[in-house]
Amino acid sequence: MRKLGLLTSILCCLVLVACSTEEKNLTVKGKVQGLKKGTLYLQKIEDTALVTLDSVIVSGQETFEFETFIDGPQVLYFYLNKVDNSDYDDRLLFFAEPGEMIVNTTLKNFETDAVVEGSKNQEKLTEYRSMMQKFNTKNLELIKSNLLAKKENDEKLIDSTEQAHDNLLKRRYLYTVNFAINNNDMEVAPYLAISEVYDANIKYLDTIYKSLTPEVKTSRYGQSLKEFLAERRAVEKATADTAEAETEADTE
Repeated sequence: MRKLGLLTSILCCLVLVACSTEEKNLTVKGKVQGLKKGTLYLQKIEDTALVTLDSVIVSGQETFEFETFIDGPQVLYFYLNKVDNSDYDDRLLFFAEPGEMIVNTTLKNFETDAVVEGSKNQEKLTEYRSMMQKFNTKNLELIKSNLLAKKENDEKLIDSTEQAHDNLLKRRYLYTVNFAINNNDMEVAPYLAISEVYDANIKYLDTIYKSLTPEVKTSRYGQSLKEFLAERRAVEKATADTAEAETEADTE
């Protein structure tokens, strides 16, 4: 009995060590320049809700360090609660990967000044966002021109700016689709499909999914894209069936 008890204790210890190791496969460290007091949180979205993975109370120091476990590359959120009634300006989205990551930013411009290192998916996400900023700038220019045209009742300019806006939207969608396909071996590809162009023609989403490598297809966002495609097909089939039934009813 004593030997059995000893064996059980050893097994329990091994399980605890294994669990402890599994729970700490990501370290996020860095600095928030200018921060003197507040609480930093490392968060993720789980079942549509934000869940805190780790937190650090800042009191005098600008540096921080988080440790947590993630089951593969995924989007996490770095949130600063500095008690200013702002829930959005102080939250930074980044693409985490197991290992060590560095996040450096400033208190003044928490999101825009952020520099994130240690993730290939984050590098690609940064590249994508840089191009999206150019699309957004052009979009704002077209909106301004369109409003001015409406104010002056310039029908020709109204039509041209609206057409340019439609073309810009198509280009943005096609850029995202091509970007995902060209990076089909990275988890950022299916993530962009379901977060940026989820309402695109289903054939584009299907093309992205089919282009993914086997490993990415089984990832968190690869599985999400697969499930989303199944839902889209079911909805489109139901809509088509309803329309067909209504047409048959009208002809009777």
